[in-house]
Amino acid sequence: MVRSIKNPKKAKRKNKGSKKGGESSSSSLAEMPSLPTKVWQPGVDKIEEGEELQCDPSAYNSLHAFNIGWPCLSFDTLRDSLGLVRTVFPHAVYCVAGTQAEKASWNYIGIFKLSKISGKRRDLVPKFSADADGSDMDSDSSDDSDEDGEDEGNGGSGTPVLQLRKVAHEGCVNRIRAMTQNPHVCASWADTGLVQVWDFSSHLNALAESESEVSRGDTSTHNQAPLFKFGGHNDEGYAIDWSPLVTGRLISGDCKKFIHLWEPTSGGTWNIDTNPFVGHAASVEDLQWSPTEAHVFASCSVDGSIAIWDARLGKSPAASIKAHNADVNVISWNRLASCMLASGSDDGTFSIRDLRLLKDGDSVVAHFEYHKHPITSIEWSPHEASTLAVSSSDNQLTIWDLSLEKDEEEEAEFKAQTREQVNAPADLPPQLLFVHQGQKDLKELHWHAQIPGMLISTAADGFNALMPSNIESALPPAEA
Repeated sequence: MVRSIKNPKKAKRKNKGSKKGGESSSSSLAEMPSLPTKVWQPGVDKIEEGEELQCDPSAYNSLHAFNIGWPCLSFDTLRDSLGLVRTVFPHAVYCVAGTQAEKASWNYIGIFKLSKISGKRRDLVPKFSADADGSDMDSDSSDDSDEDGEDEGNGGSGTPVLQLRKVAHEGCVNRIRAMTQNPHVCASWADTGLVQVWDFSSHLNALAESESEVSRGDTSTHNQAPLFKFGGHNDEGYAIDWSPLVTGRLISGDCKKFIHLWEPTSGGTWNIDTNPFVGHAASVEDLQWSPTEAHVFASCSVDGSIAIWDARLGKSPAASIKAHNADVNVISWNRLASCMLASGSDDGTFSIRDLRLLKDGDSVVAHFEYHKHPITSIEWSPHEASTLAVSSSDNQLTIWDLSLEKDEEEEAEFKAQTREQVNAPADLPPQLLFVHQGQKDLKELHWHAQIPGMLISTAADGFNALMPSNIESALPPAEA
C-alpha cells in the first residue's frame, strides 16, 4: 500500500557529462591494488563510508534518465505508428504521465515524446581475443570504440530529445492508463476522487510534427476539458484498467473497496453501473482485464486477496483467494500465457499463479522473497511469456525469467567464455536476470510493446529508459 511520493520536489535539469576515462582517473585506477571481485547484493551488503556504487554502462544496450518537472507516481507508454517491432537504434517513444506536485493546482498530465534514444546492441557473451603480448582483450569494447566514441560512458548513447506538452489536472494523479485500441484516449484517477477520460490526440499530433526539444520551463500548461468525468466513487482510488478486447470498456476501483464497470456508448460517452462490484474487505489496489475473456477481470486488495470476476455472473467474485500475508499492491495478467497471473505484496514478496489450478486449491507455481521492501509495480513482458519485471521500494528494478533453472555445466561454460572468476551467491535465484538501480522511491514500470527489451520506470527523482544487454529476444538481430 506504499503509494505516495514523499516530499515531492520539482526536478532540475542536470547536465551530466559522461565520464570519458580521463588520464588522471585512469592512471589512479591503474595504480590501485587489485582486490578480489565479488557480487554485491542490494539489501544484503552494505556500502562503507566513502564508497559509492557506480553504474556499469556495458550492462545496458541503452540507458537514459530524464524528467518532466514534478515527480510522477504513474505513467503509461502509448502505442504508435513508428513500427510494430523496432530493433534498430535510435528509438522514439510516446508516453503520458501524471504529476505529484507540491500544490494541487500545480499538477498536470504530461504528454511527451522521447526521441533519438541511441545505444548499441552488445553481445550476450563478451568475445575475447589475445593480443601480441598474449593478454586478453575484450573485443566487444575494442570493436565498438570508434562506433560509440565519447558517449560510451552513457551506455553507448547520447542525450535523447524530450518534447513535452502539459494539460492541467486538478489534484495529484494517482494512476493513468491509455486505451490499447485508441492510445490518444487516456483515463486518470485523481486524489480528489474523480476518474476522468481525456483525448490527447491534438497534443500527440503536435509532438509528431515537431522535432525540436521544448524547454520544460517554457512549456505552457493547456486548460483542456476532459471527455468524461465520474465522481461516483466515494473515495480516491488507484485501480484502473482498459479492456484489451472491447474498445472503450473500463473498470475503476477505489479505496472504499468498490469497483465500477464503464461501458462505452455510441455518443462517445460511458454508461457506468452505479451498483458496484463488491468482494473485498478493504481498498482495491489494482485491476487487470483478462487478455482472452472479454467479461473477466482480476482485482487485488489491501485485505491480502485476489479476486477473479465475471461481469456476466453478478456483482460478486467468481473466485477469491488469499494471495499474500500482507497488502496485495499490484497484479499483472500475462497476455502471452493467459493462465498466468503475477502479484506483488507489501511484504516484498511476489508470486506467480496458474489460474488453471484454482480449483485444486494451491495455484502458486512460483514465489519469490528476493525484495525486502514493498513491491510497487509488476508487469509481464509483451514479447517473452516467461519474463517479467518488478519494482520495489528498496530502489531496485529487477527482471526475471521463470523458464531458467540452475545449470552447473552451463554456468561453468559461461565462466570459461567470459574469463569470469566471480561466484554468484548461492541464495541468488537463478531466475533473476537483471538488477537495475540508481532511482529513488521507484513507483511504476512498463515494457514498451513495440521495442523488445525496453523498459521505462518512474520514481521520485524522475524517469529511466533502459534496455539491459542480457535480455535476449527471440527476434532476429537487427541488421547493421
